[in-house]
Amino acid sequence: MANAPLQVKHIAFREWLILSCLLMALTAALSFSNVLSRFNMVLYDHFMQINSHEARDDILIVAIDDFSLSELGKWPWPRQRHAELLNKINAAQPLAIGLDMVLPEEEGNNPDGSPSGDQALANAIAQSNRVVLPVVSASAGKGLAATLPLPLLASSARQIGHNSIELDPDGVLRSVFLREGIKGEWWPHFALALKDVGQNSAAGTEKYLPGERRPAGLHNTPQPGTWQRDYQMHIPFYGDKGHFRTIPYVSVLRGEVPADYFKGKYVLVGTTAVGMADSFPTPVSDTEGSIPGVEINANILASLLDERSIRFALLWQVALYNVAILSLALMAYQMLSPRKALITTGMLFLLAITGSLLFMRYLGVWLPSSSALVSLLIAYPIWSWRRLEAAIQYLGEEFSLLEKEPHLLPEFVEDEQKQDVALTDTLENSINAMRMAANRVRDLRQFISDSLASLPDATLVTTTDGNVLLSNQAARAYFAGLGMPKVNDALLPYLFAQMSPPQANDQTSFSWWDILDLKHTANMKLGIEVRDPKLQDVLIKSAPCYNADKVLVGWIVSIINITAIRAAERSRDETLHFISHDMRAPQASILALLEMQKETATALPADEFMARIEKASRITLGLADNFVQLARAESQDYRFDEVDFQNVLMDATEEMWSLAKSKNIRIKTDIPDAEFPARIDRSLVTRVLTNLLSNAIKYSPRDTTITCRLSLEQHLADAVIVCSIIDQGYGIPRAEQNKLFQRFQRFKTNEQPKNDGVGLGMVFVKAVLDRHHAKIDFTSAPNEGSTFNLRFPASLV
Repeated sequence: MANAPLQVKHIAFREWLILSCLLMALTAALSFSNVLSRFNMVLYDHFMQINSHEARDDILIVAIDDFSLSELGKWPWPRQRHAELLNKINAAQPLAIGLDMVLPEEEGNNPDGSPSGDQALANAIAQSNRVVLPVVSASAGKGLAATLPLPLLASSARQIGHNSIELDPDGVLRSVFLREGIKGEWWPHFALALKDVGQNSAAGTEKYLPGERRPAGLHNTPQPGTWQRDYQMHIPFYGDKGHFRTIPYVSVLRGEVPADYFKGKYVLVGTTAVGMADSFPTPVSDTEGSIPGVEINANILASLLDERSIRFALLWQVALYNVAILSLALMAYQMLSPRKALITTGMLFLLAITGSLLFMRYLGVWLPSSSALVSLLIAYPIWSWRRLEAAIQYLGEEFSLLEKEPHLLPEFVEDEQKQDVALTDTLENSINAMRMAANRVRDLRQFISDSLASLPDATLVTTTDGNVLLSNQAARAYFAGLGMPKVNDALLPYLFAQMSPPQANDQTSFSWWDILDLKHTANMKLGIEVRDPKLQDVLIKSAPCYNADKVLVGWIVSIINITAIRAAERSRDETLHFISHDMRAPQASILALLEMQKETATALPADEFMARIEKASRITLGLADNFVQLARAESQDYRFDEVDFQNVLMDATEEMWSLAKSKNIRIKTDIPDAEFPARIDRSLVTRVLTNLLSNAIKYSPRDTTITCRLSLEQHLADAVIVCSIIDQGYGIPRAEQNKLFQRFQRFKTNEQPKNDGVGLGMVFVKAVLDRHHAKIDFTSAPNEGSTFNLRFPASLV
């Protein structure tokens, strides 16, 4: 069985290789065939709609629209009217004019005997020398034939271009041929002729034409009666109907358009009216919509001017692109987990679509990805099914072996279940074996997990030589906090190597290996107290673990955090010292004054006596009040409300005004004209500000200024209200700044007068700020003043 995993691995790789070859062959076959051509064209049309471009400013359409028909009468219009239109456009010197009208027959003389409009139109065309007329193909009974303009008009035109279209099998216009002809005579496309006229270049120079060439036999050897085509260009449409600027025919005829509006532009004259226009469905048309032929010619002309076209990739390039995407997915199936492989499949699905879009947009190449999409849709289910089948077979065999292993925990099997085993088939027996084995594993794991996790303290179970076998969550969290995330398999003495040595006891020396020594079992049951790298006080205990034969098999080590207990003891000692000294002193003074007042020789004047009594009482009351406020700050009873912080600051300054006035100190506020919304306990935050202002007043000389400033700062996505209190006081010596927020700490320099205080005010400030998730920082120097900055989270909606 030692080689079983290797055999399974080889079988899995062989199955993956076979599946990969089959899927890649399928992808290549789909790429070379037309099976998915309809789906490819659907993608092509959607991408074309996304791939829209801004219309060129130098292309204008003079439209024979419904408005012009309602103003000028029904069609056809006299050719004299077309001549007038051309004369008005010619006056502005456009680059080229495309008269997108079929004019194969003579108009005839007018009823009054005057000449027909053919001559007038021919004169206007000849005078312009910029006009392109269309030639169209028509059925002549024995195939297609060319329908040319009236010879009088054709001879006057600068060029003649064919206006044929090419519909795909689904009836959508996606391409045109830039050269078409019959009987050896070739015409450039109508839009190509306009470009040549506008750029004064030779008609349809083959060297510079885009598009795909026809097979050599079709464009080099004329075939009588056969309409020939060459240079197939896939149109990169700029937008849907109405994308190019359009002017009504009647507006130009009436002179409502400025004379220079057509200067330096390509002008196309054609029909857009409903029922008249030769409209065709295109990739950018709305559902069941179409675009008039004159606008299609505008799109072709813009593409030629911008040198844009869509080139269809060769079949081998399409196959290579799709097979490459599928190959990435197949490699993911072999290397990644099922979940990551599924995510990768989805990402490659999007990549295939996005890649086709990017190739079309930036390289002008249509690279369909439908074969890759189909292969991706079927690849993951097939691969998952094969891997699931193999996994079930392998797990069934393994659990059958596991079922034969000795049972560690008691099991209760009903007699009916034992009888049912003989009645089930092989598959059902395998499932039952797997179920029972899985239950045993779960029960054993749950038993061990519950036993260890139920211990409240960090607990480790080690081997006799100190290797950690098991640890509960509390232990893992504790050592992770010390920068040692890996606990299991670690050596226990090394885990404790960074701890401080234990306090002195009867032992002459101590080693961390002693906690794994039976000689020190009595002491280790009581525990040793040490301090860890985070300066926490911990108590470490260890006890041996024996098996049923009373043989030592390991150690159970517990780590108890007693930091809070030691901190409470220190706080108790400080409080007792405070009560015995600071609270007792004013009371003793009051008693002494009362004793003195009983004797006439030692009695003080009544005013002085009352003043001393009042001072001692106020000191006692202030101390008691500080304790009450600190107790509330450290309690859980907070009332948070939405307030404007500047109102809280104004309340604090008003409360401290009289104290500041007694020393002729000015309290100045610097608050911008804005709101400072915050969610705080108003009374406690007000007390914080009054404490800071009181300290600033007490520790500042007379005739100085205290500035209270508010501002709003932005830290990434969070806004912070900054409240700064700046004084011109005596400052705090640098050596004592780190003790500012400790209990019963008071500071004094030689320059400042004595102030009464117990050293709890800043402790209260820090406690309140911590409950508000606020921060405090300060800068201070002797005789240069202090600046305290409070930073509260702003409550912005």
